[in-house]
Amino acid sequence: MICRACAGSDTVRVLDLGQTPAADHFPPEWSAIDTCESAHPLAMELCRRCGLAQLAEDDTTPEEPQGVEPLALRTQAADAVRTVAMSGFLDGDTVLEFGSPHGGSWLGLLAARGFCPPPPGRPASVVLDCFGLMHEACQRSALRERVNATASDGVLLLQFHSLAAIVTHRQWNALRHGHYAYYSLTALQRMLTDVGMRVSHAWEFDLYGGTVLIAARHGVRSDTSHTVRTILATEHALGVCEPRTLRTLQQAADGHAGALHTWLATMADRGQRVYAYGAASRAVALFSRAGVDRRLVEAVADASCAKQGRRMPGTDLRIISPAELVSADPDFVLLTLPDLYAEVRRELPELDGRWVVDMPQEYSMLTGAEESRRQPGVFSACAKPTVAQPRSTL
Repeated sequence: MICRACAGSDTVRVLDLGQTPAADHFPPEWSAIDTCESAHPLAMELCRRCGLAQLAEDDTTPEEPQGVEPLALRTQAADAVRTVAMSGFLDGDTVLEFGSPHGGSWLGLLAARGFCPPPPGRPASVVLDCFGLMHEACQRSALRERVNATASDGVLLLQFHSLAAIVTHRQWNALRHGHYAYYSLTALQRMLTDVGMRVSHAWEFDLYGGTVLIAARHGVRSDTSHTVRTILATEHALGVCEPRTLRTLQQAADGHAGALHTWLATMADRGQRVYAYGAASRAVALFSRAGVDRRLVEAVADASCAKQGRRMPGTDLRIISPAELVSADPDFVLLTLPDLYAEVRRELPELDGRWVVDMPQEYSMLTGAEESRRQPGVFSACAKPTVAQPRSTL
């Protein structure tokens, strides 16, 4: 394939999930499962020339039913704005945001600091992109658009889910249709240099297991911070731009899906009723690869009204409201997004002690069964494939 960033042709496949349902197509609950629903290829390619990991192809049509922005994301956004301001990167008075189809915005936070939109056709002092760039099929032209929107003395702020975190935590199901790029700072720095910008500073956050926010300025001689150099050194040591490193995600996909199926089948054999929470895009590939259906999971709850009354793509799993989940009184609730754990525990106290948090990096599950310790215990679903046993420590 042709690289989405540098237009080079030296790419190599590092992760192949085969035929998978579209991650953003949630059919009506009453609709029959179409055989074409799961007929979309899903794979990751790595460009040997520029180091960008990217979606190999995408024959799906974006739908993106609006989700509810998690508290963890809102909290991190506020923290990021405070941190950037304290570091001296919020000069000027105009701001332009390239948003993400998943929702969420930093504009309100910047407006509270005196920033307003620039006049039509004029560049902005601060240009924001929080998880937006990855949704652009042509990475080079999309990045140039953001660069051109940034004033000559302005700053471009880009936030992304770190490829190093994806590899370290074995987050193979971060790969999905509509997400065209998976960034290392190494690759993104090269991409910015090619369009006349340089990374000046970087900040790291715990969101999604590892999120990086960078500040880039015009010109190739801009100084770089110690954090930038540290992240680059860490990525080099990890080999995040090397095919052999990224191919570990294939092993993670196979092991994780098998472990989840084994655990769910064990619970079903015991007569334990399992529901799930979070009709997230990353759950689509997981449920498809693990062969999850109503025999294993009775329904999936989600706070998004736009998803309620629909079903998970490629499965017969209906999507219900959190209130319906509580009324169902399940034995366990599989949480597909670990970042939601604190929020759902607070919002749904009736389910305390029943949460099972999906943790692909260990092929394991965390459950709230050990509430006396006020932290989840660990279920290893692959150490003993037939019966998932709790360990005494994390």
